[in-house]
Amino acid sequence: MQEEIIKYENIGKFFGSKKVISDFSIRILRGGKILLRGKSGTGKSTLFKMLLGFEKPSEGLLYYRGKPVNSQVAWEIRKEVSYVSQDTDLGQGSVKDLLDEIFTYLPNREKRSPEKLNTLMKEFELEKDTLGKNFENLSGGEKQRIGILIALMLGRDIFLLDEATSALDSELKKRVVDHFLKHEDWTLFVISHDKEWERDEVEIVEIGKDEFS
Repeated sequence: MQEEIIKYENIGKFFGSKKVISDFSIRILRGGKILLRGKSGTGKSTLFKMLLGFEKPSEGLLYYRGKPVNSQVAWEIRKEVSYVSQDTDLGQGSVKDLLDEIFTYLPNREKRSPEKLNTLMKEFELEKDTLGKNFENLSGGEKQRIGILIALMLGRDIFLLDEATSALDSELKKRVVDHFLKHEDWTLFVISHDKEWERDEVEIVEIGKDEFS
């Protein structure tokens, strides 16, 4: 029997008097590949932020590995889950300095691998001199690829991907999606409007269809 990784149970969320999420439920088992679809304003990114402890549900329950998500469990989640945000501004300074900072944190120190870095940079068509460039001066597509690269280098097998391929050209979208989907044991919860994610092994879940269509 597959382990249940994430469970949203009748989740609702208000911002002021506006209800942006209503009665949302889903179970994500280990190895599951879920693509979340919905119009802007239906709370897709908010669902990720709830899991990471940055937002709280107004209604319903949220579980991670069978444990109700609270501040302590959210801290565990942040150490076990790789999150690629739709906000690509990861910091200032050179890409190398950004990577150095991330991999000086105690939980990440053993994950640093120059070989893996070089392999991923080649796969996602990032030139070696990208490491010396200021992150804020990179293109949107380069920033997205660096975010994906960091998520992969952390060596985790549960991923929250929020519009992670939106700024990439069609060939790079395919490369990224292929990379994630070739790992059957990885658990993926994806927000994306990119058609490339619509594969046989990916389950599409709609949110806000009735309320906002």
